[in-house]
Formats: sequence, structure tokens, C-alpha cells
Amino acid sequence: MTEPTDLTALQLIAAYTSGELSPVEATAAALSVIAERDGELNAFCLVDEEAALAQARKSEARWAGNYTKGLLDGVPIAIKDVFRTAGWPTLRGSRLTDPAGPWPDDTPAVDQIRRDGMVIIGKTTTPELAWKGVTDSPLCGVTRNPADSSRTAGGSSGGSAAAVAAGMAPLSIGTDGGGSIRIPAAFCGVVGFKPTHGRVPMYPISPFGPLAHAGPISRTVEDTAMLMDIIALPSHRDPTSLPATWATYRGEIHRDVVGLDVAYSPTLGYAEVDPQVAAAAAAAVRTLADAGLNVVEADPGFADPIDAFETLWATGAAASLRRYGASARDQVDPGLLAMWDRGLAVSGVEYLDARQVCIELGLTMGEFHETHNLLITPTTPIPAFDAGHDVPVDSGMRWWAQWTPFTYPFNMTQQPALSIPIGTTTEGLPIGLQIVGPRHSDDLVLAVGRFAEQVLG
Repeated sequence: MTEPTDLTALQLIAAYTSGELSPVEATAAALSVIAERDGELNAFCLVDEEAALAQARKSEARWAGNYTKGLLDGVPIAIKDVFRTAGWPTLRGSRLTDPAGPWPDDTPAVDQIRRDGMVIIGKTTTPELAWKGVTDSPLCGVTRNPADSSRTAGGSSGGSAAAVAAGMAPLSIGTDGGGSIRIPAAFCGVVGFKPTHGRVPMYPISPFGPLAHAGPISRTVEDTAMLMDIIALPSHRDPTSLPATWATYRGEIHRDVVGLDVAYSPTLGYAEVDPQVAAAAAAAVRTLADAGLNVVEADPGFADPIDAFETLWATGAAASLRRYGASARDQVDPGLLAMWDRGLAVSGVEYLDARQVCIELGLTMGEFHETHNLLITPTTPIPAFDAGHDVPVDSGMRWWAQWTPFTYPFNMTQQPALSIPIGTTTEGLPIGLQIVGPRHSDDLVLAVGRFAEQVLG
């Protein structure tokens, strides 16, 4: 029999249904992999074996009695340590947070996961306050890539992506303010989905505001769709959360997508791309075209919005840190400290100018999608680089967003964007392909992602 940790969430449900496997066995297997590999990878900042096995035993009893609670009852899941999780501290990778709590409540997504009966096995590492595209922090140290432990797992949901890639959990949830789900998904070779802003409610609201999204990390698009059906429900605690959809994501991913008009932009008009990444993305797109998508090469037509993104990101960092006061300055990540200072210098007019750039980007992409149902790009222009660095060594780059030009524009426009694995470099480092759709077309993006997954193998 296949090892439990090699099974997808839906395969686990099938095994529970047939009696081949129990939630206790699946949870114990996940905990065993954590014990074996996490000393090297550092994907988790908290693992509660006793609590996880207690949840699994309750699920096992429900399965035995044929009264399961939800879609993925008994499936292990990891939670990024920015989501409030009742009874466990949420430290967000920072020494500024008091671990004593109290920790009385769950964020909406975690609440829905509990209601569904899933087994929460622990909390995954994040850079301090989820501020950057790699995962290391003064509190938790460096998180490493399961494909090559000398490389970064990406971030800021790097712990979640590493956990899924390493078989520590079939599912996780993360956040994405500039690529923080899609970057580590691409670097670790898993599926990462940033839904339309507000589709998955967040509480507390992120200080990065309208840039911040929450979503699933998994091994398959179908598992992603199933988890979206659980967590993508409105909450009064998030005033930006969207109404529930009429259809299910798990149903909509089976829709026919042959004949859709898809634009492929290998550079967005301004990015420099590693030759191996470029070749893998181009080959994948050719295969998708041969399988029935109407693909043309076309750029959306906007200039790199990194300056506006930095203004918005820096003000979010300053908003996160201002309540701690000057005494916090010697306790935070040096890069975050620089971003804090940058944010403090931003005027209200500069902030509104940056928000106007987001509006104009949204208008450009809205017009673009009048012609093209979807946009495909590489997820990141480079594979994972050396762990412990914010930017590739000797790149001359100043901050993390400079090496991920394909991700942050679609936080600024709040569009759904999916990263799927499409192969590896000659060094065995994963490569991701990004699928972007118009706002509120989450179901279409996932359907094309599943199609691509099947076509590309």
C-alpha cells in the first residue's frame, strides 16, 4: 500500500471510506515524517502531537459511526503561524509577540477547518510578520527547501509549502501579500492558490490591507478546490469578505476549458527570466496549446509597478510595528526594520498615489481580460536560491520583491492566481507556472489549473 504521507487529501478520504486507513494512522504517519525531517527543514514552529492524535481519534470514531462532520474529516492540515488558532500562540515569527497569550479564538478559516473535522497538526514557520518572500526570522531561524535543503523554501508561507512538499501534511493554508503563497509553491514544487481578495476572510485584517490574501497550499488542484469549499465562506469579522458562491469549486474544476483564449506572457514585458525557467514555461504552454487552449503570446501592457508596491508594502510594515515603539528596533529582522523606516517616511499623498497605480493596473487587466480569458506566466523568474538570504547572493538586489516580478502585480489588482509545478531544473529545483484570471473567476482559474495538471502530467 502507498504510504499515507504520499496520499492526497482526496485519496485519504477514499482510504477512510474503504477502511484501508484511519485518521489516526494518517495523522501518526504525518507526525512521524515531521519528527524525521523537520530538524533539517524547519517547516513547523509548533507541533502538538497529543492534540493532533486526540482530534484524529474523534474523527476515527465519526468514520466508524458513519457520521463525518465535513468534506475532509480526519485529513491532517498545517496552519501558517499568522492565523489565530485557539489554544496555541500565534507569534508570526516575531520576538515582539508575548507567547503567554491569551489565545482564545480562531481566525475564520481555522474555524471552518475545525468545523469540517480536519486534524490540525501544528503551525508553520513564517518570516517576521510575513513581510518577505523567503522564510527566516529572528525567532524561528531558516526554513529550507525539501528539494534541496541548501536552498530557500521561499516565503512568506515557506513553512506551509515545505511541509506539504515533504509529506508532513497534505494540505496547509497560507497568506499572500506579494506572492507569499505562489513563491514557495513554485520553489517547493506544490500547488499554491491566491484567491480573489476577500474570497477567504481574514481576521485580524492584515496591516498590508488590500494586498493581503489567504488561500490553500496542496499537492493537487483538486485538493485545493476542496479546501476552498471549506474556507471560502464569508465572515462578519472581515468586512471585505465576499458572499458565498452558488457553485462548488470541487464541481467547477471539472468544467470544459478547451477553446478558451489564453495569453502567455513570458516576461510581462519587463522581467528577466532564468533560461531553464523560461524553457520549461514555454514548453508547458506549447503542450497546453496542443491540448486545446487557444494560446497567443501577449503582454498585458503595464510597466513594472514595483515602486508603488514598495510604498504600499512599507506602509503596511510601519503599521505592523508602530505599536511596539522604538524599543522594538533592535529585536526585529534588519530588512523589516529598513522597511519600517521607509514606511514611516511615506506621506498620505504618496500612499494614495500608490493606490491609484493599483486602480490603473486593475483597469488595464480588466481590459486585457476582455480579449483573453486568462493570463499565463512563469510563477517566479528564478528557481530557489541559497537559504538564509533575502535575495540571491551577488545579485545586487536591495529587497525581495525585485526577484519576483510576476507575483506582486496581481496582489495589487486583487486577481486570483494559481501556481502549479511544471518540472525541475537540471539541479532538481522545482519550476512553477502561474495562471491568472479576472477578479472573481477563481473557479475558472482552478479549472484550467486542473486541466493543465492533467495535460502536463
